[in-house]
Amino acid sequence: MTVRWKVRFFDYPLQFRLQEEEYTEIIRDVLSRGAFILGEDLERFEKHFAEFVGSRFAVGVSCCTDAMLLSLYAAGVGPGDEVISVSHTFVATIEVIRFLGAEPVFVDIADDHNMDVDLVESVITPKTKAIIPVQLNGRICSKMDKLVDIARRYGIVIIEDSAQAIGAAYRGKRAGTFGLAGCFSFYPAKLLGAFGDAGAVVTDDEAFADKIRMLRNHGRGRGTDINLWGLNCRMDNLHAAILDFKLAGLDARIKNRRDIARRYHEGLSGLDGLRLPPPPVEDGDHYDVFQNYEIEAEGRDELASFLRRNGIETAVQWGGKGVHQFSALGLNGVSLPRTESFFGKALMLPLYPELTEDQVSYVVRKVREFYG
Repeated sequence: MTVRWKVRFFDYPLQFRLQEEEYTEIIRDVLSRGAFILGEDLERFEKHFAEFVGSRFAVGVSCCTDAMLLSLYAAGVGPGDEVISVSHTFVATIEVIRFLGAEPVFVDIADDHNMDVDLVESVITPKTKAIIPVQLNGRICSKMDKLVDIARRYGIVIIEDSAQAIGAAYRGKRAGTFGLAGCFSFYPAKLLGAFGDAGAVVTDDEAFADKIRMLRNHGRGRGTDINLWGLNCRMDNLHAAILDFKLAGLDARIKNRRDIARRYHEGLSGLDGLRLPPPPVEDGDHYDVFQNYEIEAEGRDELASFLRRNGIETAVQWGGKGVHQFSALGLNGVSLPRTESFFGKALMLPLYPELTEDQVSYVVRKVREFYG
């Protein structure tokens, strides 16, 4: 059956149409200059993105997966090491650990669906080299200050997976700035999206930033010498130019996301069988940016089908499985009760700045109708 969508989960063509003239001019400018690889557009974006995040340095790379891979490698993670993270994440977070020959060690999630920091110290061993907290759905892990303290006491590096948290803050400090490095995604549907894959590493460590720059470009230094074994993980200038333009409007887009999340919270609170994410607040520990609006719903599959029949597109993140639940990956013997329970109920409602008030009201009305 062909569905006539009234509310798409994300609308790429609409996003382009609303600023088609500006995007077309940027593309024409970059192509007319033949400025494709490692040029002034990238340097300009790196400078502006570092300022936005609140870090000293930003290094543009090809995607967030490569940002995490290069960061772990530059931090010395390798065979025999252990890296603590969560299973409530995209497989990329864990695959980079395995590709370096290290072993992922999982902890369960807390009530806000991010890493339960209170469980971290119990799984640290002499082999623990790094911790990757995942800042999911636009919210930073609670107790990040405690995690930083734990890492400092044990001599462990923190590499943040901030793919979904550009602009989010915890106690006034933005995602990506709590550890040695923060890794960001500019996948098209992200808060700050390119027209393809792109990512960045941010850090306050100048030597670390220099190493990432070399690693992303075949190990080349500032001249023509090859200083170490590297890869080809560069961000294209065209993506950088688009991202720099979009970065200027990011605060306004985040405000729109928070306004929509507030309307969802007000419209859906009090329904039996539905658990909502924390609402946006202005004066608490968390400043959430709502990359996604992910609910826990009793009868999740029935709700998703009902909304689909009514023209509302939803999504179940990563097919409704934590990384440890993909049997082909061989992560046997891992038990994470909260994570597993969450994935049986998780559903993402449409949330992006181009949604109209009428569309948001329609989603709220139909969810309430389903629950009677």
